[in-house]
Amino acid sequence: MQFDPETTAAVVVDMQNGFCHPDGSLYAPDSEAAIDPVREVVELARAVGAQVIYTRDVHTDEQFEDTHYYDEFDRWGEHLLEGTWETEIVEGLPVEPDDHVVTKHTYDAFYRTDLEGFLDTHGIRDLLICGTLANVCVLHTAGSAGLRDFRPVVVEDAVGSIEDHHREYALEHADWLFGEVKPIDAIEFA
Repeated sequence: MQFDPETTAAVVVDMQNGFCHPDGSLYAPDSEAAIDPVREVVELARAVGAQVIYTRDVHTDEQFEDTHYYDEFDRWGEHLLEGTWETEIVEGLPVEPDDHVVTKHTYDAFYRTDLEGFLDTHGIRDLLICGTLANVCVLHTAGSAGLRDFRPVVVEDAVGSIEDHHREYALEHADWLFGEVKPIDAIEFA
C-alpha cells in the first residue's frame, strides 16, 4: 500500500501521560505498549516529509456541568484536566516544530477543532491513524474522517486499548464500515 507523502498525514491520537503513563488517571498497559509502534509510524512519516499530527484530549473542570447528556466525567471520572501533566504527549513521542497539535474535548478529533481545516489547507487526503484508545478516540476520529471524505487507515499494530476484545472490535468495525486497517509493514510511501 503506497501513500503520497504530500497528501498523507500520520495522525497520533491521544498518546498522553493520562493514558500511557503508569501514573495517569486512565492508564492502560496496552496504551503504553503502543508508544514504540506509534513512534515507528511517526518516523516513517517524518522520513518522507509527510505531516505528523498529534491530538490531545483536554478537559476543563466545568466542561460537563451544563451538558444534557454527554458527560465523559460520569463514564471515566475526572481526567486530563487542562494545564496538567496528564495532558502532555508522552515523553517517548517528541513533538517536532513542524508537527500540528490538535486540542480536542471529545472522542472525535474533528469535532469543534481545526483539524479538518488544517488538512484541507495542506491538501491532505489520506490519514494513517494510530494511538489510543482503539475503540474510543481512534475509532471515532477515523469514522469522522471517513464521513468527511478523508481516507482513514487505522494502523492496526499501533493502537492501544483497555481490553483485547475492544481493540479487535474497533479494527473490525473500522475495516468493515468506513476505512481500512493495515499493519505498519504494509505502509509504503511513493
